[in-house]
Amino acid sequence: MRVLFDTNVAIAALIETHPNHSKAFPWLRKAEQNEIDGVIGAHSLAEIYSILTTLPIQPKISPAQAEKLIQQNILQNFEIIELTSEDYQSVLHILVTNNVQGGATYDALIGHAAFKAQAEKLLTFNDKHFKRVYPAIAHLIEVPA
Repeated sequence: MRVLFDTNVAIAALIETHPNHSKAFPWLRKAEQNEIDGVIGAHSLAEIYSILTTLPIQPKISPAQAEKLIQQNILQNFEIIELTSEDYQSVLHILVTNNVQGGATYDALIGHAAFKAQAEKLLTFNDKHFKRVYPAIAHLIEVPA
């Protein structure tokens, strides 16, 4: 089964003190053990790095530690889905069609990565956002429980 991870699920899986860690971590483990085919949007790599290096936790995660977490947990176990300029144009059209503005744009990019990857599931803790910004993949959305 091809499962695309939203950024928020990846972060929760990586950070033991995150409130959703116990829900997200088993999915990361499934990807590591090849029980599922984990996929993630290339854009999410930058988001994960940004979030890891700015989390208000102690001790802080250094840039080198963030890179190591991403290398060991994401890059080694996930297929990275890159979007082309044509993909970005499609996403812009979807945003306009659905009257979406602002930061939800980034959810649409992740939704399009799931569409492009032919994912069978998109794991997210923001299910309502994805259903609104990319209705065509609403049936793929699952909140880790």
